[in-house]
Amino acid sequence: MQAIVMTATGGPEVLEVRDVPAPRPQRGEVLLRTEAIPVLFPETMLRAGAFPMPAPLPLVFGTQAAGVVTELGPDTDPALLGRRVLVASNSFGTYAEQVCAPAESAALIPDGLTAEAAAAVSMSGSVALPLLETARLTGTETVLVEAAATGVGAYLTQLAKEFGAARIIATAGGPAKADLARANGADEVIDHNDPEWPRRLRELLGDTTLDVVFDSIGGESATALLDLMTPLRGHLLSYGWLSGAPAQVTAMDLIMRGLTLTGCSGPAWLAGVAAARTAVLARAATGALTPLVDRVLPLDQAARAHQLIADRAVKGTIVLHPRG
Repeated sequence: MQAIVMTATGGPEVLEVRDVPAPRPQRGEVLLRTEAIPVLFPETMLRAGAFPMPAPLPLVFGTQAAGVVTELGPDTDPALLGRRVLVASNSFGTYAEQVCAPAESAALIPDGLTAEAAAAVSMSGSVALPLLETARLTGTETVLVEAAATGVGAYLTQLAKEFGAARIIATAGGPAKADLARANGADEVIDHNDPEWPRRLRELLGDTTLDVVFDSIGGESATALLDLMTPLRGHLLSYGWLSGAPAQVTAMDLIMRGLTLTGCSGPAWLAGVAAARTAVLARAATGALTPLVDRVLPLDQAARAHQLIADRAVKGTIVLHPRG
């Protein structure tokens, strides 16, 4: 079968198209005939070496896929056979025509939702839901959503008012993405490509403050936001570092302002993300959440997909199709 093999850490060119043996499902696993494979931002960071690879190279790359269950390993629910599902694999292997994954990771794709849409919404939507639940909005808050045009930020912006935000201020990179953030539901948008964007945010806020910040940029900009947050009850939810570093915030920074920071990462957090997949797919199927597909590319263009993400040239999830 055709697959994309990561040969080393580095640029997109380390992703090579190869013919490899088809996998066989082991105990508790399902085998999928893949129909849609999302290319995820965290995967690009793993490929580039920003995080340690948890498995030796070379390996078939990829962490999620949507498709049809064609075979079951021992001790696997027989009701899954023939069903359309989305799966996740901590051991990689999803950039391929066939994929084995733990049956417990399989989320049923509702009727009426395409495999491409399911692949596009699953990861980012499943992060957005737990973030909003953790924020515990009450209907009065002014919230800041960073990078609100695409990815997790886009789904946060789509859902924030349903979960209780009164005012959504967003950041986005450039005019085109600002328009996307507004289309997703932002009331106002700041261009985070401007190095002075925290100052411009201060001007926009005037006499008001931020009650909740969904921080995906991290770095020094997070520190600059602290004085714009509501004293004694402001809440920073840190879940990404598009700047290349996590939020540079100390305990004293928070204590002196009476603010709280919740780190949204690690195994316990990711378990909640996995649990949200079924709810996210259901929302997408009913139209309560709009999946954002940038484009669909053949599987053999995985390296190109990674380059497009590195160039910030996407407006949604790139989905790979295993049969062109």
